[in-house]
Amino acid sequence: MKKIILILFTISIISLVFTGCKENRTVLNIYNWGDYIDPTVIEDFENEYGIKVNYSTFATNEDMYVKLKSGAGNYDIAFPSDYMIERMINEDMLYELDKNNIPNFKNIDERFTDLSFDPGNKYSVPYLWGTVGILYNKNVVKEKVNSWRILWDKKYKDEIIMLDSQRDSIGVALKKLGYSMNSRNIGELEKAKKELIRQKPLVYTYVIDEVKDLMVAEEADLAVVWSGDATAAIRDNKDLEYIIPKEGSNIWFDNIVIPKTSRNKKEAELFIDFMCRPDIAVRNTDYIGYSTANKEAIKKLPEDIKNSKVAYPSNEELDRCEIFKDPSDFITQYDIIWTEIKAEY
Repeated sequence: MKKIILILFTISIISLVFTGCKENRTVLNIYNWGDYIDPTVIEDFENEYGIKVNYSTFATNEDMYVKLKSGAGNYDIAFPSDYMIERMINEDMLYELDKNNIPNFKNIDERFTDLSFDPGNKYSVPYLWGTVGILYNKNVVKEKVNSWRILWDKKYKDEIIMLDSQRDSIGVALKKLGYSMNSRNIGELEKAKKELIRQKPLVYTYVIDEVKDLMVAEEADLAVVWSGDATAAIRDNKDLEYIIPKEGSNIWFDNIVIPKTSRNKKEAELFIDFMCRPDIAVRNTDYIGYSTANKEAIKKLPEDIKNSKVAYPSNEELDRCEIFKDPSDFITQYDIIWTEIKAEY
């Protein structure tokens, strides 16, 4: 009996020690777009480094910004887009990165570093990139699709999907009118608003992540999409096709940053370095469908992906695209316009 008691006591002590070790593990709070990382990558990071990950998602850059600005969560890692990174830098919301802790930064394609929103990449590391364009069902839409104007064609009433994102949808209207997606001209923005209000009766729905499934299921004929969603959708439905309209569009970059809410900066940099490993970058881009900024990962991709005009368009097409800039004090104007558009019946 004494031996049994001793064994049980020993097991209890070991169990308590093990539980205590688990509870004392560093916890990284990661804030990312929905469906924007291979889940097994998170598991492998936890197993490799003994760091626990709390993972949560946001739908838009604006949602992410509000959450971080309010201090509602002690996030160690976030994945904002270009213009939002610029805004967060200007508002002193991000830590400068210690590149000594991110040696795999060397794998990032130089084309996607030192861009206008973060010169020298002091605060951010490129993750994924892409364009905005039109995904359409070529079995239904028989005419040539090469302009944003088709999204205002009444014969496609209730067959058009728009992005539930103010910068993207307002940007589409601005480009249709021949203006910059970064317009700070009240007159141009008012015209874009009127265009989107005029278009609204034709729109089936405004969505974010759901656009892929809706187009694959052929619930609509045309949709404004990010190129990665187009890649994934075309993979599942060969009747779909993607184009960058002739008026031009947006080329976007999602980067990894460390907000000043972080309590684990060194571990956050370890996570960023892990994400910059070619094998990890390949898994993420394969899972998500978006274009990787990791030049070593690109070498490992299948030929059909490397040569895809959707994922990796020509320089001529990219020259027609522009990067979103922080609208700064004009953000209120964009907010007002988007609220007025969404309020229309």
